[in-house]
Amino acid sequence: MSELRTVQKITKGVQAVDGAGVKLVRVIGNRDTKDYDPFLMLDAFDSSNSDDYIKGFPWHPHRGIETITYLIQGEMEHSDSLGNKGVIRDGDCQWMTAGSGIIHQEMPKPAERMLGAQLWLNLPAKDKMTPPQYGDIKSKDIPVLEKNGNKVHVIAGDYQGTPGAFAGKHVQATYLDVEVLPNSEWYLDSEEDWTLFIYIVQGAGKFEPDSETNILEKQAVLFSEGRRFWVKAGDSGIRFLLLTAKHLREPIAWGGPIVMNTKEELNLAFKELEEKTFIK
Repeated sequence: MSELRTVQKITKGVQAVDGAGVKLVRVIGNRDTKDYDPFLMLDAFDSSNSDDYIKGFPWHPHRGIETITYLIQGEMEHSDSLGNKGVIRDGDCQWMTAGSGIIHQEMPKPAERMLGAQLWLNLPAKDKMTPPQYGDIKSKDIPVLEKNGNKVHVIAGDYQGTPGAFAGKHVQATYLDVEVLPNSEWYLDSEEDWTLFIYIVQGAGKFEPDSETNILEKQAVLFSEGRRFWVKAGDSGIRFLLLTAKHLREPIAWGGPIVMNTKEELNLAFKELEEKTFIK
């Protein structure tokens, strides 16, 4: 196995409309589950026009997953069937464990710019029906490590001995927001056989020393196994979200906002929704 992770797949994603009419880019989705395991979906949004997102995501259910909404810029109100409610603002993150079932809504508010992403993280079969939990992560609680002008926001996991603002109980995912100065290098050593990918929010960079090609923003890049991830930023610098976790390698039965392991479990979930026994 190579020491350095190399580019395995570049995913640009597709324009999509979700919720009550929110325009976004579905970067990864159900066509990518094998490659990105345990990460299921990544929706990215970047707009200065509130008409693109103001209709939001009204009440809808989830089961069997964790949803992670991170805002670099913007404002979003949220509430759920556990009685939680609040507002996510610049630099905040909402980490929700849907587990056995939750119903929630996320309603963006007009902002100068709405920039961020929602990630779906699969739950292992043994934890699919765990009690729902909610993680409210404020920007002030997210460690920011700076070295040579480069910044690493440690949302979850661990970076160079610094624990992130959130620690996953079911999947030990690392979630970093990384800012690298123009033409500067940065690297991360991680578990060599874990899935690792990034989503480039802004700028561009190359990820193999011998490469002459910069990979541009608004794309996901999946990497091979290896001990080290490396990047050299382009002339305008680069900012990206980095995700890494151990793969589950479990069967997936996916139906809209619910992700289980078998078709029978999926059918039961929708039956319970109809019978109003979904919330445990």
